Parts: sequence; structure tokens; C-alpha cells
Amino acid sequence: MRRATAFAPATVSNVAVGFDILGFPVESVGDFVTVSIIEEPEVRVAEVVDLTGTLEESDIPADPARNTATVGLLKLREDLRLGYGFEVGLRKGIAVGSGMGGSAASAVAALTAANALLERPLTKETLFEYALLCEQASSGTAHPDNAAPCIFGGFTLIASMKPFRRVRLPVPEGVVVVLVRPRCRVETRRARGMLKAEVPLASHVRQSALLAGFVAGCYTNDLELVRQSFRDVLIEPQRAPLIPAFTEVRAAALEEGAIGASISGSGPAVFAWTTSNETAERVRAAMVSAFDEHGRVQADSWVSPVGAEGAKVVE
Repeated sequence: MRRATAFAPATVSNVAVGFDILGFPVESVGDFVTVSIIEEPEVRVAEVVDLTGTLEESDIPADPARNTATVGLLKLREDLRLGYGFEVGLRKGIAVGSGMGGSAASAVAALTAANALLERPLTKETLFEYALLCEQASSGTAHPDNAAPCIFGGFTLIASMKPFRRVRLPVPEGVVVVLVRPRCRVETRRARGMLKAEVPLASHVRQSALLAGFVAGCYTNDLELVRQSFRDVLIEPQRAPLIPAFTEVRAAALEEGAIGASISGSGPAVFAWTTSNETAERVRAAMVSAFDEHGRVQADSWVSPVGAEGAKVVE
């Protein structure tokens, strides 16, 4: 083959209690990247199509050394000493600055498509390393909680980076996620930069207990334990002011029966776990309405299984 197209899903990272170590992919929304082999020994961006209706001219750099869909391909070409290059077409389905893992999805989709064209395809573990280079270029930090679930799929816990070790966590029976993105932006660099470098010991202990309870609840299918543990006492309070009407949106989700709700990634997207598709639809409507009524902002929304499939070649 000389051309392949891959889809990489949006992801919810942090998952309230697991800053930089928990994440899962979401169905129905993501980025498509088409990679073609070209004779010239280079990587170039041929086309960017905005499927979100939100992109500005400067959002997606044409320079392959700055574009998250191509940074990993540049290094891959260099490492494999390929005698040919890649031309990349990007169909952006994840809004920039949405908190839905858009930079990871562009990178993973491009790497997945290019990998399908190699004579000896690389493992997903190797592709993950290249995807982290893209995250570093995008946000200044090679955080793995978007890239890992985007590549491997499933509800993912990053247990260690060196050596890299991930654990696929079980999802309690019947859990459905609602993801709602207000039509505004939060830049990842800014959201990370505002976080305090140190936290009080009592807060650390409390957050550790919540994370342990959350993971234990997933393994034991104990929804009540998951519900009690679904709170972020470290990161969410610092980032909530960046999101219009976050408090009201979260409250609306809980009032309609959500197990819990929190910020997706750096925001402004907000997600909730629910116990059924019927509850999910009520929670979705309530969250969208709260953004409109209290935040004066329109919002897009999706309902999906937790821990859906990761990136895949579609053409």
C-alpha cells in the first residue's frame, strides 16, 4: 500500500482522581489522518480539514516540526532511515483546546496510518513512544494519559513510565460516559502552568484515598464506592474557574443521576459517568442546558461506552 487512513478517538484523561495517570477513549468523535508515501525524503502537511467548525488559521501549523500529526513521523523516518517520505492529510474532528486529547489523536492517527504502510510495522508500544514526542511538542509535557488509551484502547492506568507499564482497568457493569464540550477553549499549557507545584500533605492523602477507592470500586464492581471516590480535591478546584458554569454543570449531572462528573483533561470539556443509556441521555441534556443557561455558551455532546476501542486503520 502507498496510502492509508486511520481514525484515533478523543480521550478523557485524569478521570477526576487520576491526574496524568488515568484515561479512556470515547466513541464517535476523533481525528482522521491520511498518510501517503511520496518519493521526496520529507514529511509534509498537504491538507487540513476542519470537521468541528471551530479552527482558526493559526491553530494547525503547516510546519511539520510543529504539527502534532507530523512530529512523530519526522522522528520515525529518521530512526528507520526510510528512503521515502510521507504526505499527511488531517481531518480534525476534535476541537483545539477542548480537553479531549486532540493533539494525541492527531499524532496517533498519523502514526497508525504510516505504520500500516511500513514493510515491517512497529508495535503499538513503539508507536506510543513517538506519540509522546508529539505531546511534548504540543503542551511542553509528555503526559501519557491521552496517548496511551488512544493507541491501546480501554480504561487505562499508567503504572509507570520508566519502564513504561500500563494496566487496563475493568469498568463497572453498565457504566456509560457523557462528554460535553462547551464552545470555548482552554489551552493545555496555560491549564498546566497554573497548577501549584506543591500540595498540602492532607490533600495528598485524601486524593490518594480517593484514587485507591475508585480503582478498587472498578475491580469489585462496587458502584457506590466508585461514587464516593469520584472527587478531585487537587486539580479540579484550581482549573474550575477556567470553565464557564462548571459548578452548575457538575451539579446538573449529579442531580440527574450521574455517578460523578469532572473536568476532561485540561477542560473545558466536562464528563460524567452514568449507570445506563437512559440516564446518560438525561445527564447529557442537563449538562448542555446548564452550559447554556448559566455559562451562556453552546455545547456539543456525546454518549459512549467507557474504555472504547483505540486507534485503527479505516481505509
